[in-house]
Amino acid sequence: MRTASATYGLIAEFESPAQLLEAAALARERGYREMDGYTPFPVEGLPEALGRKRTRVPLIVLVGGICGGVGGYFMQWYANVISYPLNIGGRPLNSWPLFIPITFELTILCAALSGFFGSLVMNRLPQPYHPVFGAPNFERASIDHFFLCIEAADPMFDPIVTHAFLTALDPLSVSEVET
Repeated sequence: MRTASATYGLIAEFESPAQLLEAAALARERGYREMDGYTPFPVEGLPEALGRKRTRVPLIVLVGGICGGVGGYFMQWYANVISYPLNIGGRPLNSWPLFIPITFELTILCAALSGFFGSLVMNRLPQPYHPVFGAPNFERASIDHFFLCIEAADPMFDPIVTHAFLTALDPLSVSEVET
């Protein structure tokens, strides 16, 4: 095996999501924290088994929606009250019922865009290259196999001990992922 500096980590290939969940939970119990799972479909319970925290995307969407609504209302208020006031038919300059449709539309637009771009940023996308793409059989991660990668950046990572641990989990294969 190579040294940890030239190694991104070790990856184990499994046949079923249950095996992957069990392996991730055992690795977490063993003290590994820098690891990731790769599956062809969402596996319920995998984020918890890997120790992932809840996402902040809903908060980003909420803040984006609030900013869009406030910005849309302020834009209309400024245009009608400060920038270009017209008194038509004695109606007040700040006629808020007329501002509702555009305020609503900008709330939805900004919330959707915040969610989209927030998801991209939180998932570090687009990512045209990742070291695990070069792992043997990794193309099967999008078809029918499940992978657990323990990264070399983990404080508990030792190439020999980690390889022995992954092998004890009875995977189809364990291989080294180079940087």
